Amino acid sequence: MSSDAHPARWRKSSYSNGDGGECIEFDDANPGRVRDSKDPHGPVLAFSPVALNAFVQAVAAGEFDGV
Repeated sequence: MSSDAHPARWRKSSYSNGDGGECIEFDDANPGRVRDSKDPHGPVLAFSPVALNAFVQAVAAGEFDGV
């Protein structure tokens, strides 16, 4: 049984590329949950919404480029 507050509503990131690679999906029904869209039955990562937002902002700012 799932411990989610609501059934998942997955949305692909607008930054995902068009060839199916480097895709992440966000669960709009349960903020802070993400998964790899290439493996929809694989693991789901759960973060606090604040932590996930900070990570997304850091990626957008290029803080992980060249890592």
